[in-house]
Amino acid sequence: MVGRIVISAVDWVVHHIWFSDIAVALSSIFIFSSILHRLTNKGPMLWPVMGIIPTVFFHMNDIYNWGTRVLIRAGGTFYYRGMWMGGSYGIMTIDPANIEYMLKTRFKNFPKGNYYRERFNDLLGGGIFNADDESWKEQRRLATFEMHSGPFVAHSFQTIQGLVHQKLLKLIEKLAKSGDCIDLQEVLLRFTFDNICTAAFGVDPGCLALDLPEVPFAKAFEEATESTLFRFIVPPFVWKPMRFFRVGTEKRLKEAVRIVHDFAEKTVTERRIELSKAGSSTNRCDLLSRIVAIGYSEQGKNNNFSDKFLKDFCISFILAGRDTSSVALAWFFWLIHKNPDVESRILSEIKEVLGPYDSNKEDLSQRAFTVEELKKMVYLQAALTESLRLYPSVPIDFKEVMEDDVFPDGTPIKRGARVLYSIFSMARIESIWGKDCMEFKPERWIKDGELVSENQFKYPVFNAGPRLCIGKKFAYMQMKMVAASILMRYSVKVVEGHNVIPKMTTTLYMKNGLLVTFKPSCSSGRKTNGRTSSFALVLYNIYELMNFTHQVCTYNVKFN
Repeated sequence: MVGRIVISAVDWVVHHIWFSDIAVALSSIFIFSSILHRLTNKGPMLWPVMGIIPTVFFHMNDIYNWGTRVLIRAGGTFYYRGMWMGGSYGIMTIDPANIEYMLKTRFKNFPKGNYYRERFNDLLGGGIFNADDESWKEQRRLATFEMHSGPFVAHSFQTIQGLVHQKLLKLIEKLAKSGDCIDLQEVLLRFTFDNICTAAFGVDPGCLALDLPEVPFAKAFEEATESTLFRFIVPPFVWKPMRFFRVGTEKRLKEAVRIVHDFAEKTVTERRIELSKAGSSTNRCDLLSRIVAIGYSEQGKNNNFSDKFLKDFCISFILAGRDTSSVALAWFFWLIHKNPDVESRILSEIKEVLGPYDSNKEDLSQRAFTVEELKKMVYLQAALTESLRLYPSVPIDFKEVMEDDVFPDGTPIKRGARVLYSIFSMARIESIWGKDCMEFKPERWIKDGELVSENQFKYPVFNAGPRLCIGKKFAYMQMKMVAASILMRYSVKVVEGHNVIPKMTTTLYMKNGLLVTFKPSCSSGRKTNGRTSSFALVLYNIYELMNFTHQVCTYNVKFN
């Protein structure tokens, strides 16, 4: 009887309802659902089936500023969800209290999580930046001890100093003589890659040679990171079949990872052999050598780390050290170009730190900064810190929720959800940074001539809580050495008309790079004949007088 009723109902539907009727009904439901969501939700538009994906697509060219506007409209926190069956849902927040709760108070409930580890597993394996729980604790303890040791700190500084003077400045000198423009972001990426590889592996890939060669390891590393990021953009049911059939980005990722791992494994094997022969008499101070040496020391017999552990550990550090500092410096030089008064103050500070000099005896173009001199450059560090506030190297970060929880602002969050926090947007919120939040203002980091720090959950540029970046001092030393060494010698000008906008990636690259030209600075101190030197000095004094006049006029306009 029931079967007959069902058959009759189906027969009636087939004969009385057309496909167009179904399409109209579904369209009506879709439109009604969309309108209802738009009227009842302050966050971004979440479409039926597709979730937030179409909305993000519509704002792809201005994603970070759009996200900031939405967060402001939503009161600082909003819910999101991805494509149906994609498994992506959660909240985005910019509330410092929520961020502190997640990164410190309830740290164990908000790990990186399986979502992150699964996507980076092919490249990073179990390295520190892809680890949680005990594995992360052990690697962090080891990294903290070694990176803060005297020999490694000295080695790091010598490495930075050597690369700046033997490679970076020579390349810039060549460009200044030719008058050619170059992508400064690309140059800085090459510099930091050579730097971090030398510090972590004790191997210089040679990316910053004068002819800017294509280095297979460097190219493969870049390809591997970019292909990995594709996994964060598309649902698992897209990239996992691609991985299985080895097509598209997954095919390129597999080949790139093979090259990176082969290089790392070869380096680890050769270093083990070298150190086993040299024993405690080795002079190597790079991170890999110091960790391998622990296994050969009497007190470290139980810490003979596996080759895989060493490979994953060092690759993680290269990933962290390559992009962050170079991208930060690129944005810094762009902001300096737009704010010449800040550049003038930096140059004045550098001259003050160096003290008086005899231009007939001392060539400042060959001058290398010491650690103590860099520490005295307070305004330069404030400018770098302010640059990172406005353009953080990692614009958005996220954590995964282990158990149901409730944030301090009252927002409930379910197990398995992801919590995104926009560091880029936080810098543009008046309630966090004041009405001048959009201004590039290094002075906000200085009080009574000394650097001041901010609440790390208000300024999570270097992460915060237990995962606070252990390479922060290394990064500042590297950035200050590069910035001061270049600005003391050259005027860096962005090519007129060059469009500078952020790229939508996990690292805040400039989408079109940073095309610049270099012109020798009058204060570089290069030896010249007396007449030329006197003329240059006159021009320089006129330049300083004009800057002073400009600053006085600016002051009067602002405060009178």
